[in-house]
Amino acid sequence: MKKEWPKVRLGEVLRQVDRSEAIDASRVYRLMGVRWYGQGLFVREEKIGAEIAANGVYSVKPGDFVYNRLFAWKGSFAVAGPESHNAYLSNEFPCFLADRMRLDPSFLLWSFREERAWSKVLGLRMGATPTSRNRLKESVFLAMEIPLPPLAEQRRVVARIEGLAAQIHEARSLRQQAAEEVEAFITSVHVRLAGNRRKALGELLLLDEDVVSIAPAGTFPQVGVRSFGGSLFPKSAVSGMETTYKRFNRLYDGALVLSQVKGWEGAVAICPSELAGWFVSPEYRTFRCVADEARAGYLAPLARTEWFWRNLTRATRGVGARRERTRPEQFLEIELPMPNVEKQKQGEALFADMNLLKHLQAETSAELDTLPPAILDRAFNGDL
Repeated sequence: MKKEWPKVRLGEVLRQVDRSEAIDASRVYRLMGVRWYGQGLFVREEKIGAEIAANGVYSVKPGDFVYNRLFAWKGSFAVAGPESHNAYLSNEFPCFLADRMRLDPSFLLWSFREERAWSKVLGLRMGATPTSRNRLKESVFLAMEIPLPPLAEQRRVVARIEGLAAQIHEARSLRQQAAEEVEAFITSVHVRLAGNRRKALGELLLLDEDVVSIAPAGTFPQVGVRSFGGSLFPKSAVSGMETTYKRFNRLYDGALVLSQVKGWEGAVAICPSELAGWFVSPEYRTFRCVADEARAGYLAPLARTEWFWRNLTRATRGVGARRERTRPEQFLEIELPMPNVEKQKQGEALFADMNLLKHLQAETSAELDTLPPAILDRAFNGDL
């Protein structure tokens, strides 16, 4: 049964603290930041005082309730833990002490892990795009009212949420472990089937693009490629009037799709039949399997493995965002162990059950993602 909790202004249960210190040019300062979505504090960097442009720094203590004025709209709230010992923040991170007779800071933090909480305090609609005006001032924050049960009930709710969160974390860990074992199996089978046989990708694949000119009145359903072997996914359609591209590449069943921009981090996948006829930008290159050399059904699970896309890093230079594009000619020069077609057919049969398991894991993962918001919604409606 839903419980009605009295509303309390945050200014009644929180007090802002100012522990500003002048900067010592010779001292090393451990500077903290606040992760988005209520995920806690982290060490952002360590700097010598002489390198800090600000006039001062602000000490943070375990138990402080902290937020980032600039990214409150991203749920950048935290309760400082042991990691904050002898650490500092900039003036963009106000700190507050809770009245421990009335408020458990962890209860407040869990409430601010709901998007509707920070959207409300900033006067935003759910999912709205913020602007520079959405900087969260302390006066606005402290004027916010929240439903606040008695302290014992707060602690009970926090314990219940944390218990359920621990179970979800364990389930995710087990799912991740299972996914890693499936990937290890696929890689191991591939290497065993290949033996000493090695092939350049250019012997297995041909650049084959179905280029379509963009008509202003046309509509083009789009496809994206997730990084890290995450496969293809459908996106919203665009009209010819909405894009600056002069042409798109049309996908076909069994095409290997490579993102030139993010290929080095695993944005590569085989097109399934249900996405054939959809479109990608010219930054996505498509390759057709060479008959009697490669099978799309074999390459599809292989392309999702870290082993495969790690090999793509050899085709580009640079680090992180500065890494260059993966050009088709570079991609096709990569040499890998590769079994012949007959052994690839054997591999497909072995991978079939693994693919089913991966689909089930993906469905389980999606279901797990829906649980935390549902738990928080029930908890702060007094139903947990």
